[in-house]
This record gives sequence, structure tokens and C-alpha cells, in this order.
Amino acid sequence: MSTPVDLVHLMLTVLFAVVAVHALWQGVRSRRTGRRDRVDHLLHCVMALAMAAMPWSLGHSLPGRTTAVLFTAAALWFPLTALSLRTADTDTTAAIAARLPPAAGMAAMAWMLRAPHGRVVPVGVTALLTAFLLACAVRSLTRPMPSLRIATAPAHRAAATDPYGHSRDGAMALGTALMLLMPH
Repeated sequence: MSTPVDLVHLMLTVLFAVVAVHALWQGVRSRRTGRRDRVDHLLHCVMALAMAAMPWSLGHSLPGRTTAVLFTAAALWFPLTALSLRTADTDTTAAIAARLPPAAGMAAMAWMLRAPHGRVVPVGVTALLTAFLLACAVRSLTRPMPSLRIATAPAHRAAATDPYGHSRDGAMALGTALMLLMPH
């Protein structure tokens, strides 16, 4: 570790590796999850692994265009599959809104791969993605806090089935926002 940036990259690599392991574990451990949930977890695992490799020389060998297309398709997967998540209690807008945080993370990954090193990227898109991901991180990381939740809220009931899911999602959003801002 020669610079503080290298130390931050190392910490982010560890964070993303833990997130990848947890997402993979969640995707394969429960036989009751549907195919869509398994694909969601697999996409999170792939993104976390790519994010873990991105700051290092191994990450520079990621095929930019191919990987960007994969993550763009993944970004579309989340809102499009929200239509099949609807129940009698939810509307289409709410179902899509609930799937926007992972879609934004995938879009940010595609955005980071879009611009090769040394090229100037439009600051507005980066700022918008970073701000949205930071808001998602704060929401996910504070959601399970007892003083901030309503005991009967649907989010609280959902957290009981995956108690570490909010932490994983918040950590991933926070790490992705940081990676958008850091040189890699």
C-alpha cells in the first residue's frame, strides 16, 4: 500500500468481496426462492466481483464494451421484472420504484466501464448516479434501525427473511458511489 487511495481501494475490494459471497450464498442457500430472485442475487454477485477487481490491474482487463452491455442489460432487468412482482396490494409504480436501487447500481457499473482511463466523462451523469446511490445507501443502512422503523411496515417484515440484505444493499450502494468518484 503506497498511497491512501490504494488503502481505500483495498477496503472497497474487501467490501465487494464480502458482498459477492453474501449475494451468492443468498442465491443458492434457499430452495424456496424463485428464479427471478436467484438471477437478482447472481447479478449482484457478478457486479460485486467486477467492482472488487476494478481498482486493480486485473480490473483493467475487463472487456469494457462487453461488460458494459452486460451491466446495462442487468440495469434494465430490475425495473422490467418489477412488473411480475406486483401483487394486489402494490401498484406498478411502487414495484418499479423498489427495484430502482439495484438498477442504479448496475447502471453505475456500466457507466464506469464506458469511459476508459484518461478520458473525461460527463460530470452530470456521474453526480446524479452518485447522489442517488448515496441516498439508497443511507436508506438501506438505516432501515433496520429500531428507532426508525414502524413494526408493521412491509420493509420490516421483508427484512426478517433476509436480515443482512439491507446491510449488503447499503454497503454495495455506498461502495459503488465511492467508486464512481475515485480513480480506478
